[in-house]
Amino acid sequence: MTGELERRDGQVEPAGDGGSTEIGELVGRLAGDDGMDRATRGRLLGRLAGLLGQSARKVGAAGVGRGRWLADLLAEAAPHIPIRDLETLRRHHRGLEGEALADNLVRVAGNATTAVGAAGGALAAVEFAAPPLLLTAPAQLAAETLVVAAIEVKMIAELYEVYGVRVEGGGTVRGAAFTTSWARRRGINPLKDESLASALGGAAKAALRKRMLRTFGRHMSTMGPFLTGAAAGAALNRAATRALAARVRNDLRGIAGTPPPLPGDHPHLKPVE
Repeated sequence: MTGELERRDGQVEPAGDGGSTEIGELVGRLAGDDGMDRATRGRLLGRLAGLLGQSARKVGAAGVGRGRWLADLLAEAAPHIPIRDLETLRRHHRGLEGEALADNLVRVAGNATTAVGAAGGALAAVEFAAPPLLLTAPAQLAAETLVVAAIEVKMIAELYEVYGVRVEGGGTVRGAAFTTSWARRRGINPLKDESLASALGGAAKAALRKRMLRTFGRHMSTMGPFLTGAAAGAALNRAATRALAARVRNDLRGIAGTPPPLPGDHPHLKPVE
């Protein structure tokens, strides 16, 4: 860490270089703090949007438009995303195990992406309503996109822990595996050499760029009047997080040899298409 991101008086401080390191730290904090209050979340999202605006100007419209910029930022932020092991997850979720623990992880992640969607939608709507500031709105949407992706990557990584599908290797390998899983919306089998190799290859990077662009496009729907923008961002994020979790969990059960839960045990679960 290069410094505190927020002082005790609630004011945001630069973390150091004001560049990719601080962006990664901000994304990690926004992805990992389940109990963050609305004011702090909005403040940190605003700081992140400012840094992304500076970064986007350096990259240029072409770099931003191809999706590589957002994909690279997520890859750089991955080491800052706090991933808990199974023992820690059980302790943080009142001793829950198995499907019940996975349900809780998905609920918490859904709440987090809902909150980011509401905050990001509100920020974008304010910018959209003020013509002189219109050019800054895409940075707000980029901040929301990046944080939502990071929250979902964290959720996926911890679901791997719950289902006992261990991804071995250093931070780069594990981060690539989880971001690839997020980009493809599938669980990957780490015991197959081609799975991890593909996670580090060009096809995985292309999939990540496409997924980031699609997610950014989804958040464009928040560019409406203030309340509708916030509501749309919240609802879309919640639905997308739950759908992603259902697909990945179904794959991880198959990899781990775990039978799917009976509908009576989890009446809220829906079949995965």
